[in-house]
Formats: sequence, structure tokens, C-alpha cells
Amino acid sequence: MTVQPSLLFVFGLGYSAQQLASRLMASGWQVAGTVRSEARAAGLRSRGIDARVWAGEGPLEVPDGAHWLVTLPPGKDGCPAAQSVQACPQLAESVTYLSTTGVYGDLNGAWVAEWSPVNPGSARAAARVKAEGQWLAKTGGRARLVRLPGIYGPGRSAFDRLREGTARRIVKEGQVFSRVHVDDIASGLEALMQRPEVTGVLHLCDDLPAPPQDVITHAAGLLGIDPPPEVPFDAADLSPMAASFYAECKRVTNARAKAALGWRPAHPTYRDGLAAILAAGSGRIFP
Repeated sequence: MTVQPSLLFVFGLGYSAQQLASRLMASGWQVAGTVRSEARAAGLRSRGIDARVWAGEGPLEVPDGAHWLVTLPPGKDGCPAAQSVQACPQLAESVTYLSTTGVYGDLNGAWVAEWSPVNPGSARAAARVKAEGQWLAKTGGRARLVRLPGIYGPGRSAFDRLREGTARRIVKEGQVFSRVHVDDIASGLEALMQRPEVTGVLHLCDDLPAPPQDVITHAAGLLGIDPPPEVPFDAADLSPMAASFYAECKRVTNARAKAALGWRPAHPTYRDGLAAILAAGSGRIFP
């Protein structure tokens, strides 16, 4: 008897999903999913991923028996995949929606757990809450809602901002952010795919919420260069989008992911994550 390999179908084969795809394919999984351009699809197909071009609207067929991962940002009407998918989510092995810890709003630095109430403070976060609700409704409550904080990793770290000359040490008293290395998202999602009976909210994040200026300082130190000067938040002249991130301050716990999945972040602090990026050769100022 031939055993069919497990299949992951991703609505939005982006940065985090591709990291997960690499892990699962190394274990014999098949991976398919959507992108928005033929050029991106071709690149992913060359890596063995069945990438399909889908603009985010209109019908979309999904193979029965796949594990679904939804990474698409919501629009004003919620998640585009929830509105367009033709297959019944009940035919999926599991349905996982990647959301954001922004749904909790501002907690003045307090800790937020998976059972904390949502209180979105922006239209973007409110759209996430709406999309979460759509997936819970479509799956009869069995969707897994993975809420993520700030994501970093190779090509998307403080090293890159220092390289580009865009790194800023903006200081706002008491401000901290939680964050997660992309490798830890992938390992957490891999563990979740192995446990389709686990439902509800999970957080994938590291163990050390920290001020953003500390991350820049540490990255500069690893490179042996001076960090950029500190800039008070009130004098930073941030864009409305950038300023909105500083409007919320919270610390995010990952206790349920650890307990339910046996998962632990390989990079429990930003120091560990930055060291790993540098060791892999992705953090150098010059190629």
C-alpha cells in the first residue's frame, strides 16, 4: 500500500510560509499554494513547490485532505481566501490562519496571553479580527489562529537596516515589543501541522520582549560599528504607519504553544536570533 505524502496548501507563499515549506519538504511533504505573479510562481516551482497565480479574488480550488495555511493580509471585507475558496474547509486536515498580536491593542506594557480579549486599536487590527472570525465560522470553530508579533530573520533584520543606513534608535520611555525569528515561526507551524487536534489561539514569539533601540545597539555591536544616535520618539518625525507601531506596548507570552505543542523557540531572545543570522552570513554589512 502506497502512503500519500502530507500536503500543505498555502494561501500566500510569502516569507514565513516559504521557510515552513522548506522544513516540511525536507520531511517528504508536498507543498502547493498561491502567489500574485507568474515570475514568483516560476521561481517557487523551480524549488519543487506547486505555486499557482491567484490575484486574491475569484474562485480558487484547493485539494482535499491538505493542511491549509492562510497568510494573506485582510482587506476591508476580511480575508480574501475565506471569501473565495471553493473547497469546504471541513475537508482540510487542518486550517491555520496567521494573524497578529496587534489584535490586542495597547496594554501599556502588560503581558498578553492567548485567552486575553481582543481590543484592536487600528483599522488594520480590526480587519484581522474580522478575518479570524470568518475562519472560525467557516471551520465550525476548529481553525487555529496563530498570532504573531514582529517578524525578523535573514534579509529582514536590524543588520539589513544598518546596512541600508535606515536603522534608527528611537527611544520611547517604557516601550517594548515582542518579536519572533522566522525559523521559530516555521518550527512552531511544523509542530502545529503534526497536531491537527489543537485548535484556538496560539502565540509564536520569543521569550524576551525588549525595547527596539536595544536591538539596533546589539546588532551594531556584533558588527563592530557604532550604532546610530538615539532619537526621542517625540522628535522622530515618523510616518503615520511607523508611529502607529509605537502607539501600542505589550509583552506577549508563548506559554500555550509550549504546553500544547512541545515547541520551544530556537532563538529565545533577539540576541540569539541576531547571532544566528550573523553566523549564517546574512548579517554582514558588506557581501
